[in-house]
Amino acid sequence: MPEDLLQDDVVPVEVTASDIVYDGAIWNVRRDSFAYNGSSITREYIDHPGAVAVLALDEHDRVLLIKQYRHPTGLRGWELPAGLLDVTGENAVVGAQRELAEEADVVAAEWALLTEFYTTPGGSNEALRVYLARGVSMVAAFERTDEEADIELRWVPLDECVDAVMARRIANPILIVGVLAAQVARSRDWSTLAPADSPWPRHPLSLQSRNITA
Repeated sequence: MPEDLLQDDVVPVEVTASDIVYDGAIWNVRRDSFAYNGSSITREYIDHPGAVAVLALDEHDRVLLIKQYRHPTGLRGWELPAGLLDVTGENAVVGAQRELAEEADVVAAEWALLTEFYTTPGGSNEALRVYLARGVSMVAAFERTDEEADIELRWVPLDECVDAVMARRIANPILIVGVLAAQVARSRDWSTLAPADSPWPRHPLSLQSRNITA
């Protein structure tokens, strides 16, 4: 690739110690000590299994949104169907298909990779992929519990979703990134899409460059 191409760089650092300092119900807090620029640095961060989200688009260019309660913010906010990759060995696309069915009672015939990002790179290694799902159809309702028990579903035109983002009426980062990526991808006749099963080198389990020496 050209040297001036705008892209992130993976930096191999020497991790001299790595410990789980909090073993949580959903994710852990990890403390790493590592050598960087001649200094020994210690940082704590959320050690996350990764996640997937689905931007399901119907034949009328409507996006499937769900609204559910999120306790840290105290909001019932609009989101894309999404979930953790917490099933050992599960392929990310399969996880996305599972979440779409479980949260929205929807399946799709066509899948592509829309975008991917780190949610909070300063404090978590959570990597997230957003898939575009088309050729959608409804399936039998899934029995949902806890915060998902009162999920609200709505099909919203993509342009209206973009308007809501730009007017700051919705705040979920996965929804914001996914909607804006879909708008740009559509404007380029979907030429930016990648195969759903594309390699995922940014996923924490794929980052083998951290050489723990102690």
